Formats: sequence, C-alpha cells, structure tokens
Amino acid sequence: MGASGYNNGFKLALHPERLEQPLRRKKPTLYFVNSMSDLFHEDIPDEFLDQVFSVIRQTPQHTYQILTKRADRLPRYFARQACPQNVWLGVSVEDRRHGVPRIDHLRQVDACIRFLSVEPLLEDLGQLDLTSIHWVIVGGESGHKARPMREEWVANVKEQTDEAGAAFFFKQWGGWGADGVKRHKKTNGRIFRGRTWDAYPQVRSTL
Repeated sequence: MGASGYNNGFKLALHPERLEQPLRRKKPTLYFVNSMSDLFHEDIPDEFLDQVFSVIRQTPQHTYQILTKRADRLPRYFARQACPQNVWLGVSVEDRRHGVPRIDHLRQVDACIRFLSVEPLLEDLGQLDLTSIHWVIVGGESGHKARPMREEWVANVKEQTDEAGAAFFFKQWGGWGADGVKRHKKTNGRIFRGRTWDAYPQVRSTL
C-alpha cells in the first residue's frame, strides 16, 4: 500500500509505539480501532490487549469502536476485566454460518454499546436474536468482485432491528444497486426505502 506500517503487506504486526497517539490528543476523538485488521486476532497476546485497553481507560474523552470477527475471544478476555465505558464493541455478521453465531458471544460482554456490522450482507440472515444489541449497521459489498445484496435481505434486518428497539444505520448498497444492476458504489448510493437511515445508539452507562 505504500503506507507506514504495511511494509510486510497484511502480515500481522504489532505497533506498540502507536498507543501513545490517543494519550497526546486532548480533543475528543472517535477511533475505529484496527480498521484494517482485527484487535482480537488469535495471534495478538492478551498482554498487548491489556496495553490497548489501559490506554482506552486513560483517555475517557475519546470513543473507541472495536469490530471483530473473533467473537469467541470476547467473553474470555472480558471475563477478567470490565469493558471500558468508552468502548463500542461490535462483531461482523455477514452470513448465517459464520456471522450470526458471533452475536451470542458479543451479548455476553457488558459493553456500553454492542453493535453489529452487517456488511457485506451476503444472504438473508433469517430470524435474529437482537436482545441487548444497541446498533445495527447494514451495507453491501464493494470492489471488483462484489457480490449483490438484495433489498429483501436488508428489509428483514431493518424490521427486526426496529422490533428490538435498536438503532439502524444503512451504510451503502455497494457495487450492486437496489435494482440488481452492477455499477460504481457512489452511483448506487445509500438510499433504502426512499430515504437515508443514519440512526446512532444512545450511550448508556454500564456502572
């Protein structure tokens, strides 16, 4: 990519020197932690996670969104320490086989905000248990090899999100439009059922 930190491509690498950045920033900031990786990757030791969460606790002015596909590690890690109040903890839910089971793991953690990133939505997810889920983000796949997302799949998630009282955010159609035509994601836009959906969850206290 030509960017600092990607000298070995996407091979897993730890960058402890970057942990100082939030400590130096006083202005409240939203950090999407490891947007190009997974903080709970099985090869990241608990000791490094402890350093990350120590910084998070020292910077309550910031909000940290953490998204993972390694959801089974969440309840194990947070069994020995509380999830900080300024963490929004989420799991990817792209399909039934791999994605939906992650929701149960997430629900076991007492996080201020628990969210689902249903992106890319690759199939109809069927019946979901959204108990104690505060935010659901839905989006289609983008890129040259993007797979289509169907409107009825989105509608199914939206209806269940409303029933559960969670906030709903529709991010994009991606590489395929609602009409089933493949085109640039900017052209397809992010209109669903005639409007944009930009709801955010209400922050609650875990104390």
